[in-house]
Amino acid sequence: MEHVVWTQWDDLLVPASITKLSPKNTPIETSDLSTITFYVPQYMGGRPTLELTRKMTNLKILQMPNAGYDDALEFVRPGMSLCNGRGIHDASTAELAVGMTIASLREFPDFITSQSKGAWAHHGGRSINDRKIGIVGYGAIGQRIARNLSGFDVEIVGFSNSGTNGSIKMVDFDKHLPTLDVVILIMPLTDQSRGFFNKERLALIKDGALLVNVARGPIVDTDALVAELNSGRITAALDVTDPEPLPAGHPLWNAKGLFITPHIGGNSSAFEPRARKLIESQLQLLAAGKPLDNVII
Repeated sequence: MEHVVWTQWDDLLVPASITKLSPKNTPIETSDLSTITFYVPQYMGGRPTLELTRKMTNLKILQMPNAGYDDALEFVRPGMSLCNGRGIHDASTAELAVGMTIASLREFPDFITSQSKGAWAHHGGRSINDRKIGIVGYGAIGQRIARNLSGFDVEIVGFSNSGTNGSIKMVDFDKHLPTLDVVILIMPLTDQSRGFFNKERLALIKDGALLVNVARGPIVDTDALVAELNSGRITAALDVTDPEPLPAGHPLWNAKGLFITPHIGGNSSAFEPRARKLIESQLQLLAAGKPLDNVII
């Protein structure tokens, strides 16, 4: 069949047999979308970009521009394929995880606040060195985080359901949790991982430990986390929250020992070249009648 692709890039390189649509010639909110067969939602466009698939009556392939795909599942119809962007965000998300860890341990947010006040507020902080760091979710991004951390004097422990690539199986996680100085979450959001860090599991974290979430907000029980943070027992760094976006006045904004970034894990200069390369490769496979990569459904 002849394919029609819509992506956010006007100058994407596509095979001659595929018709290319973009915001330049097909504004997505106002155009007839019935001819589109391959759709890449605009990055960081959220649910509205997925809602548009309901107008794409001939859509065959929904290609997500990010590794997470839980929000796209409800839009997959019979006869459609869902592909994710595995690999696109590995570099950006891994560097953010390490950056947030260092920033939190060395108390960068406090120094930024002091700078805004013109105050020379000298105080020490905790080094990332000599820490035992658990990486929960030891797929491509988790392993990239481990490689990024390997230059420090740290002990790294990976956890995964399979226990592969030198990781420990998740069934044994709770007995290791009290020994970890830093816990970095990069597991996918599933029925099993939703609420994984509940009140009971948060209570197992050792005093003074740091929890870093660059995965999905609902993996952590927000109310339980706020209580632990305000007790002063642990600290946290969150790139994702539940709810998200975090509304004004939410208790997380004023929780003690918390560093928040607004879900920017994959949104760096490293995103676009990697995303374009993946989409162009997928379209080459499509034109050649070969199986696509990163197929979820």
